[in-house]
Amino acid sequence: MRKQRINAFQVLILCFVGLGSMTYGYTASIIGTTLGQPSFIEYFELDTKENGTDLISTTNGLFQTGGVIGTLLLPLISDKYGRKWGIAVSAILAVVSGAFLAGSTNIAEFIVFRFVAGAAAFMSLAAVPIWMNEVAPVKMRAGLVDIHAVLLIFGYTAQGWVGFGFYFWKQGGINTWRPPLALQCAWPLLLLCGLYWIPESPRWLMIMDREEEARDILYRLHADPSDPDNEFARSEYYQIKKQIAIDRTLGSSWKVMFTKPSYRKRAFLAMGLTFFIQCSGVLVINNYGPTLYKNLGFSPVKQLLYPAGWLTFALGLNIVAIFVVDRFPRNKYIGVGILGCMATLVVEAALVANFVPSNNKSALQAAVAMFFVFQVPYSLALDGTQFSYLGEIFPTHLRAKGVSLGVAMISLTNIVWLQAAPTAFITIGWKFYLVFIIPGTIGGCIIFFFFPDTKGLPLEEVAALFGDEDEIAVYQREIDIHGNEIVDRHGDLKEKEEVGYLEDVNTGAGEGNGNRV
Repeated sequence: MRKQRINAFQVLILCFVGLGSMTYGYTASIIGTTLGQPSFIEYFELDTKENGTDLISTTNGLFQTGGVIGTLLLPLISDKYGRKWGIAVSAILAVVSGAFLAGSTNIAEFIVFRFVAGAAAFMSLAAVPIWMNEVAPVKMRAGLVDIHAVLLIFGYTAQGWVGFGFYFWKQGGINTWRPPLALQCAWPLLLLCGLYWIPESPRWLMIMDREEEARDILYRLHADPSDPDNEFARSEYYQIKKQIAIDRTLGSSWKVMFTKPSYRKRAFLAMGLTFFIQCSGVLVINNYGPTLYKNLGFSPVKQLLYPAGWLTFALGLNIVAIFVVDRFPRNKYIGVGILGCMATLVVEAALVANFVPSNNKSALQAAVAMFFVFQVPYSLALDGTQFSYLGEIFPTHLRAKGVSLGVAMISLTNIVWLQAAPTAFITIGWKFYLVFIIPGTIGGCIIFFFFPDTKGLPLEEVAALFGDEDEIAVYQREIDIHGNEIVDRHGDLKEKEEVGYLEDVNTGAGEGNGNRV
């Protein structure tokens, strides 16, 4: 079989759907620069209210709570109405919440629509990679799904520079904080304008018995001028079709996910993966960036400038990751990334503990530098890789639930981190970093040594890693194409292996080889 190639159409649609990723990045991070705007604090009188710090924590806590609820509701849409509708609903909610946040006249209204914005953002964070995993080709799947992270970080970067620029807009007076929040509506509006022309996931179409549509889309996605017979697309279509026939006979409820051992293992892997990655502390660094730089003694201008530069640096690293991620085993790559983040946090904690009270200028600059060094392992190994891995470990009939479960764990974990952060930085200072360092180090080791590697496997074959070989319809290597005919060798090979195994058992020579395929 010829080597699979990527065509321009596929990259183009992945980048366009990445507007949903931008929606998450901008929506999730705009609160950081908003809290850094003196006009916002003054308008809602957060600097004079007794519960001002608690209200700031609530704006982040309810955002994450909305993320948990919205993400867990996403499979109801994505499984029944399609992967594209999951993306569309999240975009609609982002537009509505952005409009109300920008127009808020009291803090209660602002907090309510932060909840809606959280649901929109995290639904988008899950919905986009679900679709991307199901349309990307196997050999560069993680790299292409990393487009999700690139556009996500572009959303973060955009808000960083928008927030920095509006800090100097004096004509806005007490309402200077509103336009950056209103810009949240731009990315989902653009996405909704073009989403109609984006192809649906061929795997979802196959589940819905829309086989002709699925085949046409798959052939278009994997069209290769050097392969006029569409050899790879035809074999992939055959494999997906055969696999969906089996998947339809399997349970797809939340109950099945936690009662069937192999599915339960995948669910725990998904939750463990995102929990340990969030133990890197990345969202606390981003959302409370201005606060962290304030604690380090920097001026208000630098409190907004450094986070914007930090995110721009992350954007470049995520672009590099597209070309790197598929070269390494997934589990080793992620594990090393987490441990790298922990190493930078150890240095950061030491600098803050020993030099911040003395206002040592060199140490303060070193503390800023460590935040930038932190981005190297995080952006290269974690930011995008987690989403391809989440999509890979679940079968098609459970993928929406599985990815949503992992993303909901991101929200759930950050409820704790972000709600505690403002008070923790004031009361325990550098010791708060230990909350990330200890579980993060343990998690990085667990992922490195015990998580399965899914690199280079078609989505339909990952089940074998979890002991579900009997649920695999056919392996890609067992499909031969001759002219217009497809020859499926799976049944014959399996029968021969079983016969060989029985013969070995009868002669006492084949002990322990019965599960090989």
